[in-house]
This record gives sequence, structure tokens and C-alpha cells, in this order.
Amino acid sequence: MDSAAGTTTAAPLRIGLLGTGPWARNTQAPALAAHPGVELSGVWGRRAEAADTLATAHGTRAYTGEEGIDALLEASDAVAFALPPDVQAPLAVRAARAGRHILMDKPVATTVEGAVAVADAVAEAGVASIVFCTLRFAPETAAWIAEQAAVDGWFTARAQWLGSLYAEGSTSEYADSPWRREKGGLWDVGPHALSVLIPVLGDVEHLTAAPGPADTTHLILRHSSGASSTVTLGLSAPPGASGVEIEFRGEHGTASAPGWDGAETAFRGAVDALAETVRTGVPHACDARFGRHLTELLVAAETQARA
Repeated sequence: MDSAAGTTTAAPLRIGLLGTGPWARNTQAPALAAHPGVELSGVWGRRAEAADTLATAHGTRAYTGEEGIDALLEASDAVAFALPPDVQAPLAVRAARAGRHILMDKPVATTVEGAVAVADAVAEAGVASIVFCTLRFAPETAAWIAEQAAVDGWFTARAQWLGSLYAEGSTSEYADSPWRREKGGLWDVGPHALSVLIPVLGDVEHLTAAPGPADTTHLILRHSSGASSTVTLGLSAPPGASGVEIEFRGEHGTASAPGWDGAETAFRGAVDALAETVRTGVPHACDARFGRHLTELLVAAETQARA
């Protein structure tokens, strides 16, 4: 009991982190360690040295190996994932079955079977889940998406998300990610674009995909509202051509997405959303079920583009 305020102070949500790569080091671990409502309960890594280094930097315990996963789950109320999607998926199932809430990175998995297994495990266990799609949780863009979803009469939309991760001269440490290099922009940044378009225009009822230069993919989508959208995704654009643009056009004019204040701030928003879902039991719109749907759309798009 807080004697000054006369109210009960809630215990912090104990969240363990699975993963030690650049995304864990640069975004997730700092956000979790600094969050006032969270206790970073530990860091698990496939390499003991990396787990020790990251855990020490944030004043928590390191775990490794199979037994380390079980120990971290035992020490946590929830776990966050900074792992390749097809490593993440079976571990998310394992965590859910252990009764732990899960904060996943996008995409949940790169196979429909993997994504379905995660969504089913979450539903069966009754745990909370969040899939971190940056623009759904960055304060600036989250508010903007909600505003556009409240407006009727959208006619069409355009989303372009082009990175230069694999452009000549790039020194980004994220370019070393094997899954990202194999799957390209469709899978890496496609979830971000879809997570904005779907809540405003409705579910995707028809999808057409075609390849562009390098890893670029072009999508044409027909939504349940009757509106259509076009999407261009890639990680190999020349630096001068890279950038993010999302625009809706309809009866009331044009609306363009604002900028946002970095991934760490957005990730803190995702942590807040997970905590709210844990507290209320009300599922978030960007949960494991939505993650499953994103994977279904991306598999369909990849199949068409490769054909």
C-alpha cells in the first residue's frame, strides 16, 4: 500500500528477453530496462557470451541453452522476442503453453503453419499477446491511424516502404540477418505497411503481387470497405530513393502519415499495450491472431511474386 496516496502500487510486470542481436541491443533491452512498469527479468541468448554482455549492461541475469529458456520462463510473467521469425514461433508456443504472455516481433512466422500454431497456443492458454508492428505503437502514428479509421469514404491508399539495407555501401548491422536477406522487404517491412492499411480500409479480400528490382515487391490490394491500395516494399533501394510514405485518399481529401520518434519509443508503446491487455483481459487488435493473418497474406504474396 502506498501510504502517501492510499492506493495499492501494482507490482512490475516481469518480462524476459529472448535474443541478443542488434534489435535486442539497440531497442528492446533498453526499452524494457528503462520502463517504469517493467522488471527486465533476464536475457536469453544462443551464445552465452552475448547473453552475459547484454544482461550485464542492463543489470539483469543471463540465460542460455535449453534449460535457460525454462529458467527464464519461470522467472518471468511475459517474454519479448528478438529472434528470427521461425526461431521465434516455436518458442512463442512454448512460452504461451507455460502461461507466459508474449510480445513478438513481426512477422510472427514465415509459414502459415508456424503462425497458426502461435495463435492457437495463445488462445488455448488465455495469455496476452502483442505483435510489434512499429507504426501501430509509435504515439504519433498510432493516433493518426485511429483518426483515419474513424473516417468513412476512403477511396484508395498508397504505401511505399523502401530501405537501402542492401544498397551498395550500406554498413547497417541489420544487413547481416540471414532471414532478412533471404525473405527481403516483403517480409521485413510488409507487416508494417499492412498493419496501417488494414485497420483503416478493412481486411484484404484480394491480393495481387509482382516482383520489382532486387528484393522489391509490389502489391495491389482490394479491401473489405471497397477501397483499394498499392504497396511497394524493398530493402535494396539506392539511398537517395529510400523512405517511407503512406497516404489515404477519399471523400474528405488526402491524409499522409506523420513521422515518428524512433523504434525504442514505439516499443515502449507495445509494452504498455501488453500490460494493458494483461490487466484487462481485452485482446489488442495487433495480437497473435493479427500476426497469423499477416503471415497468411505474406505467404500468398510471396507465392504470386515468385510465380
